[in-house]
Amino acid sequence: MRERLPLWLQDRCEVRPRAVAALGVVLLAAVGFAGQQYWSARPRAVTVPAVVAPGAVPAAATAPAGAPAAGVVAGGAGGAGGAARIVVDVSGKVRDPGVRRLPAGSRVEDALAAAGGVRPGTDTTGLNRARVLVDGEQVVVGAPAQPPPQAAGTGGGAGSGPGAGLGPGPLSLGSATVAQLDGLPGVGPVLAQHIVDFRTARGGFRSVEELRQVDGIGERRFADLRTLVRP
Repeated sequence: MRERLPLWLQDRCEVRPRAVAALGVVLLAAVGFAGQQYWSARPRAVTVPAVVAPGAVPAAATAPAGAPAAGVVAGGAGGAGGAARIVVDVSGKVRDPGVRRLPAGSRVEDALAAAGGVRPGTDTTGLNRARVLVDGEQVVVGAPAQPPPQAAGTGGGAGSGPGAGLGPGPLSLGSATVAQLDGLPGVGPVLAQHIVDFRTARGGFRSVEELRQVDGIGERRFADLRTLVRP
């Protein structure tokens, strides 16, 4: 039958090696592509990351190379127990004056107890025993209590000059009342309340320089007050 067909039809129906090779290459490519798709779509096991609580990240993992770990610094500042501590100077009329190291959050009463207590007969009216101590401050026991504003004189000149109405010595920013602060030059009742609010929020004054941070006290007013007050 094949010999009776035209030559051009016989060439079309003939299977040549080149055609078989081309067809094989196409089939191999199709099989390889299908295998690659199957392999990429296979199910894989997923590792769930460990849950880290806030604040539980090790300090060594975040500290730069060569820097001491935060735990070491905290341990050195807080003592063997790891608790934070403060250093205060207790002076005046106490049995054992000197520098004392107390737990953070201690009050004036704790500092007095660490210094052996107040000497008998000492007037502590102007001392706020419930005040929270701050690191580096000085607790003076038996200092003269500051009189109320304009108590130093009753004549027409009272309150007319800087420091009028103030007692001897600088006024303590850590224990002064609003009325006593109101007697300072250039300080009214509003600014006096700002000073007390600042003291309450910070737990006291560490230095007179912190008075600059009180709302309403500029450089000029601070220059007038710096010699009239103490922490």
